[in-house]
Amino acid sequence: MNVRRRSSAAALAAIAVLGAATAPAVAADPSPSASASPSTPSGLYGTTDPQYDGVWRQSLALLAQDTAGVVPSSKAVKWLTDQQCANGAFAPFRADPAGACDAKTMVDSNSTAAAVQALWAVGGHGDVVEDALGWLKSVQNEDGGWGYSPGTPSDANSTSVVIGALTATETDPEDVEKGGKSPYDALLTFALPCAKDKGAGAFAFQPDKDGKLLPNADATAAGVLGSLGKGLVTEAGSGAKSKAAACSEADRPTREQAAANGAAYLADALAKDGHLVSALGGSADQPDYGNTADAVVALAAQGGADGAAEPLAWLKKNAATWAAESGPAAYAQLIFAAHATGTDPRDFGGTDLVAKLNATGPAPQGTAAKDTATASDEDKAEKDDDSPFGIWWFVGVCLVFGIGIGFLLSNRNKKQQP
Repeated sequence: MNVRRRSSAAALAAIAVLGAATAPAVAADPSPSASASPSTPSGLYGTTDPQYDGVWRQSLALLAQDTAGVVPSSKAVKWLTDQQCANGAFAPFRADPAGACDAKTMVDSNSTAAAVQALWAVGGHGDVVEDALGWLKSVQNEDGGWGYSPGTPSDANSTSVVIGALTATETDPEDVEKGGKSPYDALLTFALPCAKDKGAGAFAFQPDKDGKLLPNADATAAGVLGSLGKGLVTEAGSGAKSKAAACSEADRPTREQAAANGAAYLADALAKDGHLVSALGGSADQPDYGNTADAVVALAAQGGADGAAEPLAWLKKNAATWAAESGPAAYAQLIFAAHATGTDPRDFGGTDLVAKLNATGPAPQGTAAKDTATASDEDKAEKDDDSPFGIWWFVGVCLVFGIGIGFLLSNRNKKQQP
């Protein structure tokens, strides 16, 4: 893919006039809440130690803001671009971005793929995106997939988040092959057959030490999106409703069938309580808010918003405290769930998720003129045009001087503008 650079004189004029304007989390939640950081880097969202999730949470925050029609802070975007190594890869966090990456810098596919999706969405960083995609392709495994770190075995989550980065940048994953295998080939190897007594239709994270596939709800949510060729942000699909669907056996299921089977597994797992559960260290099962949000996105993407209605209702009622404790990535996950189901993220069970997310970092540059979660057809048509920020900017500074000239920047599409 050839990523075109975006440089517009009109865009620079808009930034000059409105740059000071202010406004009020495939994937999976990769790490638990970190301890408070004594010194939060300037431009970073969240106040906890970014060592393990800095790039991930920043990417999700920027992507969620863009999804909600918010123009992110230029300082926040720069913080993310500065984290890139010269070879195109991203590590979870580099305390000294001015220093060169070396063999000890623990770069990974998840941080890199999330950064690609965020920077493509906000626009203006074609060189960063192109270099990151080049690095991802260079570390693709022979089975067509990706592990978390270069050289590690492929897993469902990492492969799915990279698929999301490819499709977000209009690259067909089918064309990204290694050893004659595409990312979809690798992903389907993690899908459990319907004949399984437990976990029929689910995705495993990886085979266990004995080569067995064990069902994993987190990997299943990621696998459903990856099989559909979807990224972290997706619209509601129009397939068979996952709640009513059942696992359908096939000798070699298509990726669409694997997605439907995974959605059926998630629907069954959510049926009892309306949420997924997790247990740590032998403790009692606890609600898993992050994976429930990811499951809502997966269910909506595969079968439409109706299939995600019950877990969505549970999140609206219960997730606000979790998000406040967990920070920007959690708010982003809920915004993605709201977007996938056509729900207003500014009134999510009484919580304004967008305002809460914005408050965790530098103030955004502004908001879209039509700032709703469920855009009209006209809004969607506008968003397909070519503006660097995805909104209509009316620059009226010339009117102040009596010239009476206004100009209109068209909306951005998802490709970089030359």
